[in-house]
Amino acid sequence: MSDHNDTVKKRFHLWRTHTIPGDGVYEELAMLENMFRTERKADALSQIHEAFYKELEFGTGGLRGILGAGTNRMNIYTVGKATQGLADYVRRHYPGSPSVAISYDTRILSKEFADTAAAIMAANGIKVFLYQEPSPTPMLSFAVRYFGASAGIMVTASHNPSIYNGFKVYNDEGCQMTLEAADEVLECIHRLDPFRDVRRSGKKASVTMIGPEVFDAYIEAVRKTGVSLDSKDLEVVYTPLNGSGLKPVLRVLDEIGTGKVHVVESQRKPDGNFPTCPYPNPEKKEALAEGLALCRDLKTPDLLMATDPDGDRIGIALSRPGTDWLEADLLTGNEVGVLLLDFLCAQRHRPKDPVVIKTIVTSNMVRQICDHYGMEMREVLTGFKYIGEIIGQLEREGQEERYFFGFEESYGYLAGAYVRDKDAVSGAMLIAQMAAYYKARGITLRDRLTELYDRCGYYVDDVAEFAFEGSAGMAAMTAVMEALRKAPPASFGGSPVASFTDYLHHDTGLPRSEVLRYTMKNGAGLIARPSGTEPKLKVYLSAKESTREASLALTQKMKLEISEYIGKNRS
Repeated sequence: MSDHNDTVKKRFHLWRTHTIPGDGVYEELAMLENMFRTERKADALSQIHEAFYKELEFGTGGLRGILGAGTNRMNIYTVGKATQGLADYVRRHYPGSPSVAISYDTRILSKEFADTAAAIMAANGIKVFLYQEPSPTPMLSFAVRYFGASAGIMVTASHNPSIYNGFKVYNDEGCQMTLEAADEVLECIHRLDPFRDVRRSGKKASVTMIGPEVFDAYIEAVRKTGVSLDSKDLEVVYTPLNGSGLKPVLRVLDEIGTGKVHVVESQRKPDGNFPTCPYPNPEKKEALAEGLALCRDLKTPDLLMATDPDGDRIGIALSRPGTDWLEADLLTGNEVGVLLLDFLCAQRHRPKDPVVIKTIVTSNMVRQICDHYGMEMREVLTGFKYIGEIIGQLEREGQEERYFFGFEESYGYLAGAYVRDKDAVSGAMLIAQMAAYYKARGITLRDRLTELYDRCGYYVDDVAEFAFEGSAGMAAMTAVMEALRKAPPASFGGSPVASFTDYLHHDTGLPRSEVLRYTMKNGAGLIARPSGTEPKLKVYLSAKESTREASLALTQKMKLEISEYIGKNRS
């Protein structure tokens, strides 16, 4: 392995000698070592490099990575090291009686990672509240607040493919950690040896299993964010995509009296392999193929709803009149968000001086709806934690009741302050109530969206994603961002760039972040940022023209231009 750098070699040999037979990691490393001695040496070197060239990054979202052996992979040792670092942080800041709430989704090794984290926390003298079954991310946020816990852990990789898992960390408000807190936890993690410094044996008495009363309290909190409307004439097809959303979504749809709810049977049971849906993301039409087929067979559903594996995102599909359900349209996260905002403004009590929060990559149509109803709109960086932070700020100021609604374009919505993360369970309830309301008046969600466009203008928002896998990919993505920063095109979509904002180096009033924003003279916009959850560069495109067709044409033209630019600058 002389061709590898010293750091990679040292890390590999350390793990090879310290892992334990039967833990899965030991066996994978042994296989790589055997490959190295065969004609597959080059393949082994490549795999070892990718697994050990760096440590899995811990940030405000915790850890997320590919399952497997190595410092750059999700396994019981990287999870253990992160948990011990978090335990050291918690003990430092909560010296009295610290506690942590833990939940997990249906992914491969999610339960094992949750159990590992619980044992390590208990070994550090920290009381643990652990869900007994896979439970969505918003239920973890709720549990943190319900028990007054010092921190929370959610084991999930959200909507990523099955080869991924993750470890999200929450503060005592039930919100994902701020940058400052995450940096401090990272410092604690960096000081640790994953084999020598992690405490793994503690008193089982320190682990309390979360009972049904917490689930009931959560559902009641969700119910309070809804409206008092009859939903008995609504017919819905729902899929949890083999994730954790089934139980709470069915419970809340039943409690609001939804007429008919059909579950996609092939995606009902928890299964981290996602056998019918390799990419369990409700933003992608291919993820909804099984649900659309069921809608076609039934013929009469009003809509299809899908939640992602950890139950914080929800997407919907609507049939087009006179066409097969397989040709149904998926509403974008922006479209669902503005529909919900408008619906809640019209049908739910609004507090004095209400506040609506959106991210910088979420549709500017939100501002027009807020202006229409006389509501304050606040804009934050991408990531629901920033919405949660504003809610927390309002709470500390004694103004929690002012929070009305928040959403981000990636299918995340929250209509109450009972949690501090997006909530697909609440989203399912509100979407059902909204669809039932408009159905009773003889119109569809698509009809209502058209009415909003007629009033506000034809906003079209789109996103282009560019994959950058592995160590070489990360270097290429960095090069693209630097090119966009230092030598961007002078125009996009035929319109000159009117303003440029570098959120990393310019004073924007928001936390510094690797985000570049371009606004054109015709009002169109482009925002580029590395994904915080996947090895991708995301470019968000927006346009507002006199017709939908014109807006679509403009965003497509900008997408083509940015794709060509990135292709030229990624090496």
